[in-house]
Amino acid sequence: MKTLLITENFPPKSGGSGRWFWELYSRLPQNEYEILAGDELAAEKYDSDAKIHILRGNLTSSEWGFKSSVGLKFYFKSALLVRKIIKQRQITQLHCGRVLPEGVIAWLLNLFTGIPYVCYVHGEDLETAQSSREQYFICGQVIKRAKTIICNSQNSANIVAKFGAQAAAKTQVLHPGVDSDLFVPEQRNEKSLTSLNWINKRIVLTVGRLQARKGQDMMIKAIPEILKATPNFLYAIVGDGEEFDALVKLSAELEVEQHVQFLRGITDEQMIECYQQCDLFILPNRTIDNDIEGFGMVLVEAQSCGKPVVAGDSGGTKETMLLGESGFIIDATQPSNIASTVVGMLSDEQKLKDMGSKGREHVLKSLDWKALVVIAKELFA
Repeated sequence: MKTLLITENFPPKSGGSGRWFWELYSRLPQNEYEILAGDELAAEKYDSDAKIHILRGNLTSSEWGFKSSVGLKFYFKSALLVRKIIKQRQITQLHCGRVLPEGVIAWLLNLFTGIPYVCYVHGEDLETAQSSREQYFICGQVIKRAKTIICNSQNSANIVAKFGAQAAAKTQVLHPGVDSDLFVPEQRNEKSLTSLNWINKRIVLTVGRLQARKGQDMMIKAIPEILKATPNFLYAIVGDGEEFDALVKLSAELEVEQHVQFLRGITDEQMIECYQQCDLFILPNRTIDNDIEGFGMVLVEAQSCGKPVVAGDSGGTKETMLLGESGFIIDATQPSNIASTVVGMLSDEQKLKDMGSKGREHVLKSLDWKALVVIAKELFA
């Protein structure tokens, strides 16, 4: 059996799902799996260094429905491209990075050729589709004909179950993981702290795209209250995105610019260094217009580096941690909740250390790629 994964989201494009696919498929037998990924700048250099065979194509469309001529043209061209690859590369099964649009491409090919497909669900994809009756109907058709539905969390599996008992019966949960040999705990390092401008500061870190549901704005709104107890507080934000200007403006309006640090365009090595040298990791996520955090890989990465974590009560974030032991889930829609939690945790050094150790143990036991790849091979067989 030879499988082709179709995914617009794949490195060098940033994002949790793309990183998940890279980490997982690069560890699977290379003669059995290939990737069709979206076109990206610097992709040629990235692909030449990759262990797995990667093809590139235009998998981006402004319309995902069939009512639009743009959507129809996109699906027609994409289906022809994948059909050509199937013949050339002797593909016998398709994996789809999302229900929309990759799953629709596989669904169309299944209708006309019978080729089986497996489809990933991340939670936010199906929730967002509910805003369009047409797209939600299409999602139902894709799920109906899929061989298996792979969800990144039980929360996402619960969303799939809304499509009926048949959909629920073929759903499997496969959590994203982490390379625990790469994301490792490190002692305080003066050189690292100096390079990051973190000397003599209490650091709370968020890693993730700058978008509304990630909640960086709520964390910034909590800073004035945090500063009353922790004057040397610094909120470090790793990532980029559409909310950057709004977050900079908010920091200025609240007069906390000196306590917010934006780290954009940093390397993976620098990102790991941030995990290792911070005091606490937070993902203050919330649900906005059905847009949820399906799982939260960054919470796993932080725990792998021995850091306690805090996340918003939305989506599948609670499945990333040992609740009350390696992290906490809070209502992150209220800055006061964030402030009281952060202040309480930063005031207890031993608690931070103990929770970080618990998180590392949790990752090694349940969320390391070595164990997850074994599970994936069984699911894909």
